[in-house]
Amino acid sequence: MKKQSPPHPPLTINNSLSSNHPSFLKAVFAILQKDISAEFRSRELLSAMLVFSLLVILIFNFALELDVKVRQSITAGVLWTTFAFAGTLGLNRSMAVEKDRGCLDGLLLAPVDRSVIFFGKMLSNLTFMLIVTIIILPVYSVLYNVNLFRLDLLGVILLGSIGYSAVGTLIAAMTVQTRTRDVLLPVLLFPIVISLLIAALKVSNGLLNGAEFSEISAPLNLLIAYDVIFISIAFMVFDYVVEE
Repeated sequence: MKKQSPPHPPLTINNSLSSNHPSFLKAVFAILQKDISAEFRSRELLSAMLVFSLLVILIFNFALELDVKVRQSITAGVLWTTFAFAGTLGLNRSMAVEKDRGCLDGLLLAPVDRSVIFFGKMLSNLTFMLIVTIIILPVYSVLYNVNLFRLDLLGVILLGSIGYSAVGTLIAAMTVQTRTRDVLLPVLLFPIVISLLIAALKVSNGLLNGAEFSEISAPLNLLIAYDVIFISIAFMVFDYVVEE
């Protein structure tokens, strides 16, 4: 009797990355797909970020019983405070889950450039931040009676989220091996992203208050330059970070 061959092992992220030495973009999107699929099965990360963001907005709403004009003036500050702390929570969990489940070692052993892991994790963190943003903006608009559905404001939020995700992913990879990663990540992250948050805050506040483009051009250029510079730096040093 002909001996039956054993069944093929289930497809994993390692198998999908190692087959035929995939292209850079294919490997990046394989990691992104893996993170999104795992998150929508567990819903641990998104639920924590969403609940935290809603609590922050509700606390500000009931604590600051202000008139409409004052609420509009603090809108940018409340939004970026919410994004920053919720994003930190998501960054911490995204790398910690990989480490605790042993998936990080599998990613490092895959026959791809290490920068693929960075861009894959960065895009997944960015995706989760944008999902939370999509849910938060209508809730904030209703509670504070402010129209936030503007293409220019959404573009600023996207630029700020890209830079925050890039730096946060790099710092999270640095701190994931430490015992105090939950405390160490924000301690290292916030001094680096403070210029990003200030620039995004100034541009957002200027747009909401009807400022001229010349008044917000400087912080907008800083925001764009920050994204380009720190994505480039993270691309170059990520290999050394994960080796340590």
